[in-house]
Amino acid sequence: MKKLTLPINNQDHIKGPRNAPVQVVAYGDYQCSYCGGASLVVNAIQRSFSGQIAFVFRHFPLSNLHLFAEKAAIAAEAAGRQGKFWFMHNMIFQYQKLLNSKTLLVFAEELELNIRAFKMDITDRALSERVAADLESGTQSGVNRTPSFFINGNKYSGSYDFGSLAGAIGNMIVEQKTR
Repeated sequence: MKKLTLPINNQDHIKGPRNAPVQVVAYGDYQCSYCGGASLVVNAIQRSFSGQIAFVFRHFPLSNLHLFAEKAAIAAEAAGRQGKFWFMHNMIFQYQKLLNSKTLLVFAEELELNIRAFKMDITDRALSERVAADLESGTQSGVNRTPSFFINGNKYSGSYDFGSLAGAIGNMIVEQKTR
C-alpha cells in the first residue's frame, strides 16, 4: 500500500480540526472534471463527519493537459495569503469550466480580496514553488492521477463517490474509536 511521504504540516491548508481522528489529504487539479465532482463529494463528507475529519488539499496540476490548472493553484494560494484559500478553492471548482486568467481575477474581486496584493502574489515565485512542492510530494507518494486521496497516510484506492469515500472514512473513525 502506498503511503503519504509528506505528513500534514503547517504549509497545508486544513479544513477541520488538526487533531481529528481521520485526516484526508487530496491531491487535485483545478481543471480536472473528476476533481470538480470529487470536491462536491468532499464537501458533503465534511458536513456529514463535521469535527471528525481534517481535510487537506494539495495541488497536483496536470499542466500538460490543463492550461490553467497551475495558474488556478497559484491563485488559490494567493487568496490564502488573505485568509480566503477555501473560498477561492470552492469558487474555482464551482466555475472550473470557465477558467482562464481573467476569471481568476473576477473570482478575486468577487471574494473581495485586495486586488493589488493578489496581482502581486500571483507573480510571486514562492507561490509557484509551493505548488511545485505539492506536485513533487504527490509524485513521491505515488499519485498518478487526480483526484488521489490518502486517509490517515494510506493511499485510498476506492471510488470517490459519496458512499465509497464516506464508508472508508466512517470505517476509519470506528477503527480509531476502538483503539
